Amino acid sequence: MIDRYTTSAMTSIWSREAKYERWKDVEIAICEAHTEDGAIPTAALQTIKSKAAFTLDRCDAIEQETRHDLMAFVRCLSENIGPEGRYVHMGVTSYDVIDTALGMMLRDSCNVLIESAGRLRTEIARLAREHANTPMIGRTHGIHAEPITFGFKLSNWAAELDRNVERLKQARTEVAFGKISGAVGVHAITSPALEKRVCEKLGLQPDPATTQIITRDRHANFLNVLALMGAGLERIATELRNLQRTEILEVQEAFASGQTGSSAMPHKRNPWNSETVAGLSRILRGNAHAMLESVATWHERDLTNSSVERIVFPDSCQLADFMLHRLTAILKGLQVFPENMLANLRKMGDLVFSEHVMIALIHAGMSREEAYKVAQRNAAKAWEGEDFKTSVENDPDVKSRLKPEALEELFSLNHHLRNACHTLEAVGV
Repeated sequence: MIDRYTTSAMTSIWSREAKYERWKDVEIAICEAHTEDGAIPTAALQTIKSKAAFTLDRCDAIEQETRHDLMAFVRCLSENIGPEGRYVHMGVTSYDVIDTALGMMLRDSCNVLIESAGRLRTEIARLAREHANTPMIGRTHGIHAEPITFGFKLSNWAAELDRNVERLKQARTEVAFGKISGAVGVHAITSPALEKRVCEKLGLQPDPATTQIITRDRHANFLNVLALMGAGLERIATELRNLQRTEILEVQEAFASGQTGSSAMPHKRNPWNSETVAGLSRILRGNAHAMLESVATWHERDLTNSSVERIVFPDSCQLADFMLHRLTAILKGLQVFPENMLANLRKMGDLVFSEHVMIALIHAGMSREEAYKVAQRNAAKAWEGEDFKTSVENDPDVKSRLKPEALEELFSLNHHLRNACHTLEAVGV
């Protein structure tokens, strides 16, 4: 992943140095378990733990010969340890180390994402509370529908984010597994008891049924959870982009002094941060698809997943965290224009209360079809420039059934929005 879309928290997990440190953690835990079983002398374990070290340069040099990064790493450790290095990687296969370390890295990545999502939710909730009673027009198909509040819109975002966090927590449980079951996973050298102890040392569960690798449905689910969360972030970003359109201008991203919106048009203030979030979500979806393709392997092992995973795991974790950070920053600096929201709401006059008129006529004895036609014919006049409320008040079918005071309530914004805060309360914002 290019530096532009990384976060320090994810880099500390997914850098090559960090990955190799996790490999070392696994190798040492295996040695500890062997020592507990009497297969490695205690003094040798102490030497291994004190001298186990690597440099990426030396690993690279050895890999020129081995053409195998894990074995190059093991040889590098052994060189630094000395004769006791012969005990390192004893009785295990490469993916015992790689997959167990991966379980730790994915678990830790979930923790980072859950924390980042919490910060985003805090900003959503803050704005929702501030604008719980800020009226705006709700739109369907891009067309004015009925009034809502900006806080109501935001509470919907919070509810979806909550669901994505729950999915992340479930995914964290599902990926926090390791394996020390050897080639093809049959525990030919290492016992299930040793495997269990090693995983416990590393904060993992032993996978109950592996081949030479941990089956990739766990990992595919994880990336699909990230893709779904990304789709939710894209939904928020897309809405923010639309609300910033010149002819709408109900919100606007913060624009710094000296910031350039366009190289050609000095007046431009583009929603580029929101656009970035929307664009990156596509990569998360693509990476999830690539991982789904990696679930199927030949027999107990092939290498088709390996190259894919070197890209999709670190990139997806980096992007997901970056998107959460970026959207949090957008909302922290978001300018909200309640006066524009109200002005847009009023552009169609009182036309947005047409449903209230129809329902009132039904309660007054009209059939639904008749009531719909009465409301619709008066709405048609409004599209041609007449005032909808005035048209309704003067309609003989309405006048014969509804009293003036009842009509006033039908056209009351406060009456229409009287239950809008219910959603905020239900979501807990």
